[in-house]
Amino acid sequence: MATNYARDYTFKDEELTVLCNLTSSSLSRDQADFASYSPKFTQEYVTSFESAIATANNVIEPQSEILEQKKITAKMFDTLNGLIDPINRLAGYIRLANGELKLTSAEFGLDQIRKSISAKDVEGVLNTIHVILANVEKYKEQLIGQGLTEELISKFSNASATLSADKKKQYELIIHRKSVVQDNRALFNNLYASLSEILAVGKILYKATDPAKRQEYTLSDLKKRVRRISKPAPAVTPANSAH
Repeated sequence: MATNYARDYTFKDEELTVLCNLTSSSLSRDQADFASYSPKFTQEYVTSFESAIATANNVIEPQSEILEQKKITAKMFDTLNGLIDPINRLAGYIRLANGELKLTSAEFGLDQIRKSISAKDVEGVLNTIHVILANVEKYKEQLIGQGLTEELISKFSNASATLSADKKKQYELIIHRKSVVQDNRALFNNLYASLSEILAVGKILYKATDPAKRQEYTLSDLKKRVRRISKPAPAVTPANSAH
């Protein structure tokens, strides 16, 4: 069993690697200053730091798992889109049987499932399929009399089973990723220790001589930069121009 290390920092793992990438760029540029301060900061030190960042990035977001997540998501969206025709057909049978059912498509759950499909809300679709199948079972005799088939009913139950299985796969990938990150906690803590060491020396070197560079080695300033980078760009409203 892997050792359950505590995290030595309070921000996200993804933020740590971005912080390290920013600092690595500054360190590469200023390596001569660092090396003149201490022989520890050789080119090999810089290369080792860059390599540790790359390893941590691959632990957080391995390309194979990112691709697998995308494939599962695309498959779920295909399943949602595949429900549109069965929904329309079932709505037609409900209208044909309206004299017997006294139940609208909305009451049957079809309006809600359409909204959930449009919003790509898989959980919403799964919840509504249960309602639809319960209503189909309740009014099956009347709907079959209008042409509803077992094959059409199975399209809803099959979609529910497929979506549930794909959601489970996604959840397992997420849990596995969290477990891998935790198993590699020592790697992340060591990376943070290197970051802290570089920032401490950078502040010593530039505190009195270069305030702009000093900011590049100040954790609070770096975190602000990282969080600005990760924020989505605001929508741009074109200004009215007079002609």
